[in-house]
Amino acid sequence: MNDPLIFYSETQCAQNLAAVEDAIYVLGGKWKLRIIIALVSGYTRFNELQRTIKGISATVLSSELKALEQNGLVKRVVHAENIPVIVEYQPTEYAGTLKELVNVLGEWGKNHRQKITQL
Repeated sequence: MNDPLIFYSETQCAQNLAAVEDAIYVLGGKWKLRIIIALVSGYTRFNELQRTIKGISATVLSSELKALEQNGLVKRVVHAENIPVIVEYQPTEYAGTLKELVNVLGEWGKNHRQKITQL
């Protein structure tokens, strides 16, 4: 059986663990994927993001946006020609590589919610 969750060697297991740890380091926590989903959905201004993502504080949103920018998933765009200056956050092309992951997580979450509510 070729189950992708069964690792056949210690080396493969260690490599997969390291890769998952890297992904969790970049995307882990309560807010990062929520921010990316909001950005991809068209919410690009700071206050829009804060209103859309219920419960996130301005300090945490700012910190998470900086971390996402450092990891190449978000681009900060300043429109200095406007008064007042307008700052937008845009998902990068690299953020698009998360689409399949977000879809799979969303599907798993729906199935999990159904399973738990049936218990």
